[in-house]
Amino acid sequence: MEVVNKRLIHMNHCRGVGWKTIHSFYEHDPTFAKVYQLSPTELITKFSMKRTHAELFYLDLHNLNIDKIIQKLNFHQITPITRFNPLYPPLLLNIFDPPWILYCKGDLNFLSTQKTLAVVGTRNPSSNGLHSIDKLLPSIILNQWTIVSGLAEGIDTKAHELTIDLGGQTVAVLGSGLFHIYPKKNVYLAKRMEKYHLLISEYPPHQKPQRWQFPARNRIISGMSRAILVVEAKAKSGALITADQGLEQGREIFAVPGSILEERAEGTNQLIQNGAKLIQNASDILSELTY
Repeated sequence: MEVVNKRLIHMNHCRGVGWKTIHSFYEHDPTFAKVYQLSPTELITKFSMKRTHAELFYLDLHNLNIDKIIQKLNFHQITPITRFNPLYPPLLLNIFDPPWILYCKGDLNFLSTQKTLAVVGTRNPSSNGLHSIDKLLPSIILNQWTIVSGLAEGIDTKAHELTIDLGGQTVAVLGSGLFHIYPKKNVYLAKRMEKYHLLISEYPPHQKPQRWQFPARNRIISGMSRAILVVEAKAKSGALITADQGLEQGREIFAVPGSILEERAEGTNQLIQNGAKLIQNASDILSELTY
């Protein structure tokens, strides 16, 4: 493994650093070699790290064995794809804050496809929401579009399962490490996907689910997709966060309308008011994507 990728994986397993700090390290030295030579005090001075963060990072950097980390990843058939790897999804690479690493389990060929549609929505869908997925996705899957979602309950799960059942391709972006599938009820679905589809996470496998990680995860769902389809979402929801991030990334936004009396349609109707394309059938989506 190339030494820069190895160092990046090493740092990503250390406590005390996040996306921005690693970005600062990269701007200071694109090889990441100099970081290994700095004391906690120098880390604080050069990169404005908090003392507790600098000390934790220094401790882990000089005590975690990167070769054992990589050996463990290999044992669990988890492939780390860094931003410097040619397999890194090209659409995702062009967003403002692409993940430094994607920990992948499954078919890595799914990373290179640019025919990707994100499907997101509420965790508590109505029967109409589920039937909307049944109506819209088959033609899209038949046209060999890969369905990207977040393995959450509700609309995400329905999109993944229908794609699998119809022989399509689907990618799940997790908000936790691959050793901690969330929600627990989707462990079986994740097992199916890691065999024939693809699971990815920007977090090391041991990272447990934390509330703040899921909004960050959503930028990956939108970032690696050509467009985002929202099927039922409340006025304040993770699905709308995904749509908002997709807008910032220049993605097409599609929304299935709903009743003005239905709380689960407030978000999607709001998206349509703000310019998202109203979707009634699969051709509404395919015409835009083909164009």
